[in-house]
Amino acid sequence: MRIIAGEAKGRSLFAPPGDNTRPTSDKIRGALFNIIGSRVLDSRVLDLFGGSGAMALEALSRGAECAVVVDNSRQAWQVIDRNARNVLKDDFEFRIDILNQDYRSAIAALEGRIFDLVFLDPPYRMAQAYGDAIARLLAGDMLAPGCLIVMERRKDVQAPLPRAVRVFDTRQYGDTAVDFAEISAVNADG
Repeated sequence: MRIIAGEAKGRSLFAPPGDNTRPTSDKIRGALFNIIGSRVLDSRVLDLFGGSGAMALEALSRGAECAVVVDNSRQAWQVIDRNARNVLKDDFEFRIDILNQDYRSAIAALEGRIFDLVFLDPPYRMAQAYGDAIARLLAGDMLAPGCLIVMERRKDVQAPLPRAVRVFDTRQYGDTAVDFAEISAVNADG
């Protein structure tokens, strides 16, 4: 794995050992960021199930302002830290926060922060986590107007989402589906 584009293009990324993490392939990550395009520039990024940190680090390489990466696995946290130091170099201290917490406690700890771009890629067995995480972010008023939510899931599983979420595009890559969503202004009450 490597950073696909931006100021850190070509820098290597590592994945946590074992089968608990499914890093998004370079090919899919490149396709996703081509779709997202200029929405990355100057964005505040939240990656709630970080794994290797590749999604947030790709966003930072492409001009995101800052990122928070969350993973409850100690091994994943160590790999994210290693990858972030390699990708960000001297900007490490200023552009990224890495939290070794469950997504629920991380959202509570991040209260008061606002995000423009959110990546959700929980373990596939946690289909309820997509909707739960978004509901918690909405309740905490943590999503900026026009916030883009990118959800990677198994293509044959639909994740239940709050009414306020409007999926406006879905792409399929083999067994993987990626939903692109925004919060509907009309139904932002949940």
